[in-house]
Amino acid sequence: MTATETTSKRLTIRCEACGSWNRIRSDRATNGPKCGSCSTPIELGHPLVLTDETFARTLAESEVPVLVDFYADWCGPCKMMAPFVDQLAGENVGRAIIAKLDTDRNQRTAGGFGIRGIPTSIVFLAGKEVSRQVGAVPKAGLEALLSKAL
Repeated sequence: MTATETTSKRLTIRCEACGSWNRIRSDRATNGPKCGSCSTPIELGHPLVLTDETFARTLAESEVPVLVDFYADWCGPCKMMAPFVDQLAGENVGRAIIAKLDTDRNQRTAGGFGIRGIPTSIVFLAGKEVSRQVGAVPKAGLEALLSKAL
């Protein structure tokens, strides 16, 4: 085992095509990882879509920070913030997982974290909440929030 392999962190991502769980080394996340079961490319340069079924495992088994944007399709401030979330995902491949959770479709998870206003952004590390921001923020605000876990 090389020094890089011992210091590389793991990302746990569920394949959107086949539903298989994949562990991706952070130092190889920019190399275009593919699902180990169906070979479908796993896109990490865009926000990962989480659901009630995938939320807990993704957070608990990923060794990098996970920033989750709790949003709804009808929410104007959420739509204003969406491009910043997209940019953050593209800029942090391998360093963090940037994810989105639709609070209307995933009420169990949203309720479990006491989401009362959207957008709400929460950063998790090792499955635990590190920081939270309620309301729309510019990209710099999201970067500052994420930096608390990096």
